[in-house]
Amino acid sequence: MDLIPAIDIIDGKCVRLTQGNYDLQTVYPEDPLEIAIKFEDHGITRLHLVDLDGAKAGRIINYAVLEKIATKTKLKIDFGGGIKTDNDIDCIFNYGASIATVGSLAVKNKSLFFEWIKKYGSEKILLGADVKNEIIQISGWLEETEIHLFDFIKENSKAGIKNIFCTDISKDGKMEGPAFDLYARIINEYEGIQLIASGGISSLNDLYQLKKIKCAGAIIGKAIYEQKITLTELKQFMYAN
Repeated sequence: MDLIPAIDIIDGKCVRLTQGNYDLQTVYPEDPLEIAIKFEDHGITRLHLVDLDGAKAGRIINYAVLEKIATKTKLKIDFGGGIKTDNDIDCIFNYGASIATVGSLAVKNKSLFFEWIKKYGSEKILLGADVKNEIIQISGWLEETEIHLFDFIKENSKAGIKNIFCTDISKDGKMEGPAFDLYARIINEYEGIQLIASGGISSLNDLYQLKKIKCAGAIIGKAIYEQKITLTELKQFMYAN
């Protein structure tokens, strides 16, 4: 199971939101690059980088942070937030992202999203499925759709998507444990999907449980920044598994 620390960016700074609420944000003092280097120094190989300004504005804003981390580390970066156009996705790859994380566009412009899957290949696209009560939320979790999670996964898997991360927004930032039951249902329903868990992870025990239900990866945010899980512990988990 891949361990994927998250860096969420607002105004070029690392922040964490609670349940996607931009008014409930904690700003961390370290520069995002310094944090990314620490991750790499502890054996982490992949990073989940989110442009929260871009997600809210509907256009990529924090290119500079992506470029800096991609230039100064060897981390495999999946980058999301505000990717809406052909130019956007080309730019993030040019600035050093290995994978494009796309959520809102897969709802608002399905034909373009399906074109990207064909053009870049499913390994270069990570579909974000953010949900409240199993209903898809978009635009930085600020807009609710009428699309059920399982319908969303079914349609996109038919189009060739294999890599999906799912965030239960009710769990996010609360460090009360992830949505184990929901993830188990997804994994059992869709055999070819590589599911990455996101939201609520608060302990090593959570990671062991996610591995047990065969999640392909886990995105870890606040638990690292609040030192509920140390980077040393993550390193030990990786080498033990």
